[in-house]
Amino acid sequence: MPNILITGGAGFIGQAITRALSDNPNNHITLVDNLTRGRIDADLQSVLDRDNVRFLQGDITDAAFFDTLPTNFDYIYHLAAVIGVRNVMEKPDKVLLVNAVSTLYLFEYAKRLPNLKRILFSSTSEIYAGTLKHFGITVPTPETEPLTLDDITSPRTTYMLSKMYGESIAFNYGRLYNIPFTVVRYHNVYGPRMGFLHVVPEMFIKIRDNDTIDVASPTHTRAFCYIDDAVASTILVTEHPQTQGEIINIGNQEQEIAIRDLVRTIAKVMGKSITLNELPDTPGSPARRCPDTSKIKLLTGFEPKVALEEGITRMYAWYKDKLDSRHE
Repeated sequence: MPNILITGGAGFIGQAITRALSDNPNNHITLVDNLTRGRIDADLQSVLDRDNVRFLQGDITDAAFFDTLPTNFDYIYHLAAVIGVRNVMEKPDKVLLVNAVSTLYLFEYAKRLPNLKRILFSSTSEIYAGTLKHFGITVPTPETEPLTLDDITSPRTTYMLSKMYGESIAFNYGRLYNIPFTVVRYHNVYGPRMGFLHVVPEMFIKIRDNDTIDVASPTHTRAFCYIDDAVASTILVTEHPQTQGEIINIGNQEQEIAIRDLVRTIAKVMGKSITLNELPDTPGSPARRCPDTSKIKLLTGFEPKVALEEGITRMYAWYKDKLDSRHE
């Protein structure tokens, strides 16, 4: 009966992983969140009501909080972080504090866990942004791509820096203290309950309210991964023996799409006829972003199952009666 700790469990990916893991009654899950950004809504409450899930509201940037936790965890999913462009620009100090300190304290705590089988550290595709800007990157992008920081004086650099720091913690604590870990880099995960400050939910609102839709960077492409595939692959790499000590891209290489075609697909799902007003490219926006997912397929055999139109259809079914209750 595995004991599982999930930090940031009230967030988008954290709640979805908690739901999937708690479907197995043999899993005993402790969900931790300070509710600064995560929300106890109806979806999360339905998970918290399960007998094998307990919720702790706590601050994992406080070392003393870890002293209140048991030491019998088999798996830890470390998803807690300050993310989002607005937070990065307005609260870069919080990005550095929360993302770096929480990870450091978590790995210090992990030194005390005798039964620990794996820590899953959640990183991001944004970690490649400095390399892309200054040198260009291979696309689809493999996990072996060298990492380069952008302007160290810029608040935007704090997020990628905090995730680089977290990855370094995982590798060095793992090596020095024999702590098993896997790092995942998420690429454009989308789905129900992801908030509204993302391209797909933003388009739901724009398409509902307008017949002509402004589309910046219309030819730029992104590869979108539906939440169910992201969750399934995350759990798989956390438990799989071949992924110990590895960095794994989490995404869907097969669902790369131009932004103009994404908008048309969303409109089709919504049953709306629209006209596109194609705008110039957004400065600094990469022309193409797509993960190389051959490594996860090689090590685990995993392949995503949800095509983009199907994923958007599922997502819109959740969002369509919530478009006026916007939140981060």
